[in-house]
Amino acid sequence: MVVADLNLVLPDEINPDIAKSALTQARQRLGHEPLSLLFAMSAAAWDQRHQQGRSWRGLARYAIDGSTLRTPDTPGNREHFGAQEYASGVVASYPQLRLLTLTSLSTHLVRDAVFGEYGKNEMRYAKDLLASIPNHSLTVLDKGFLSADILLQVQGAGTARHWLIPAKNNSKWQRLGDDPLDYLVRMKVSPQARKANRALGEYWEARAIHTTSARGQQRILLTSLLDANVWPAQEIVQQYAQRWNIETSYREFKQEMLGSELTLRSGNVPTVRQEVWGALLANNLIRLEMAEVAREEGVAATDLSFTVALNYMRYEWTN
Repeated sequence: MVVADLNLVLPDEINPDIAKSALTQARQRLGHEPLSLLFAMSAAAWDQRHQQGRSWRGLARYAIDGSTLRTPDTPGNREHFGAQEYASGVVASYPQLRLLTLTSLSTHLVRDAVFGEYGKNEMRYAKDLLASIPNHSLTVLDKGFLSADILLQVQGAGTARHWLIPAKNNSKWQRLGDDPLDYLVRMKVSPQARKANRALGEYWEARAIHTTSARGQQRILLTSLLDANVWPAQEIVQQYAQRWNIETSYREFKQEMLGSELTLRSGNVPTVRQEVWGALLANNLIRLEMAEVAREEGVAATDLSFTVALNYMRYEWTN
C-alpha cells in the first residue's frame, strides 16, 4: 500500500504488477547503511536550520535520553539484541533493542541517534552521541548519566558546550559557596573513572542549584553554567523542566509513528536496523514540517500536535 500510494515503485508496460516478495528482496539488497547515512545528513541540516531564533541566551538546547523497542522473536534478533532479564530470572518474551537520541528541546527534531543490543549500558551508548553535540549548546541529561567521564567530555570538546543534570540522592561533594540554594561544588572523580579515562583529573567542579517542583519535589541540579550572573538559576531550572517533554516525544514516536505495535515488523537484524532508521527519518520529517509551520505562525514547535501533523501528512501523501 505505502509503496503503491507514494509511487515508490513504478511498474512498466511489460510488468504492470509487482509481487510483494520483490519489495522484501529490494529491502534486503538496500540494507540499512543508506538510511543511516540519509538520516545523519538530513538530521543535522534540519536541526541547524531550525535552531536560529530558538536558543536560550545563545545556547541551543538538547536532551540525551533513551528508550527501548521490541523486535519480533526470531533466533537472530534474540541472539543479537538480547532481552530484559527480570530479578526473578525470567527473560522477556521478545528481544529488545536500546535506543538513545540527541533531541532538540525546541523542536523535538532528533539530531543524532544510536541503538543496538539491550544489554549494553546506556552510558556507553551516550558516549557515541557526544561528538554530535553542537558548539554553543546546553545538553540536559537524566541523573543516570551523572558521570565525570561523560559530562567533562561534553564541556571539554568544542566551544561553549554545557550540560545540566540532576544530582543523585547519594551524590557527595565539597561545598564552595555560602548561598544555601545556589553554590559551586567540588566532586571527586572515582578511581574507576580515572582508570577508564586517564585524561580525567582527581576532582571536577560544578554549580549546584536547589529547586522545588510544582508537586513539591525537592531536587538539586548540577550544571557547568557556573556564573550565576550570566546564567540565572531560575532560568536554568526552566530548561531542565523542558527535558520532560522528551518523554512525550518518545511516546509519540512509539504510539503514533509506530502505531503502538507490540514489536517492530522486521524479522532479522539488518532489516530491524533499516526499519529503525526509516522510522527516525519519518519522525524527523513530521517534526520538520511542524517546525516550519511554527516559524511561519510565530509559535513554539512543541506547542503543535504531533498526532494532528502526522495524520495530516498521511492524508496528503495518500490523496
